[in-house]
Amino acid sequence: MEMPKASDADKEHFRSVLPRRPEVVTKPMFGNLGAFVNGNMFAGLFGSTIGVKLSAEDKETLESTERTVPFGPAERPMGGYTGLPDSWNGDGGEARARAWVEKAFWHVAGLPPKGAK
Repeated sequence: MEMPKASDADKEHFRSVLPRRPEVVTKPMFGNLGAFVNGNMFAGLFGSTIGVKLSAEDKETLESTERTVPFGPAERPMGGYTGLPDSWNGDGGEARARAWVEKAFWHVAGLPPKGAK
């Protein structure tokens, strides 16, 4: 299973679309990044792809109206996450990416906190 590494530019773009809230914790994950609230990941970076965990309704809306991509390794995409369109990585897509990451934040913030291991 190939694990692409995010470039510094990819990481900078990912951080730029995260909500500016004290509850958001960003951690390295296998050469990429994850964004967490209450111990649960709401957005992640896999190579240059940003993935979000949305409510079922929002997930359906996003996947039916945009050219989303699987999130994670091609052999085993992460269940429950939707990869945002690659075209949103450049100029013009940042506001759209930010809006969907914000929706993911609020969805996951409403889930029970993840317990300590």
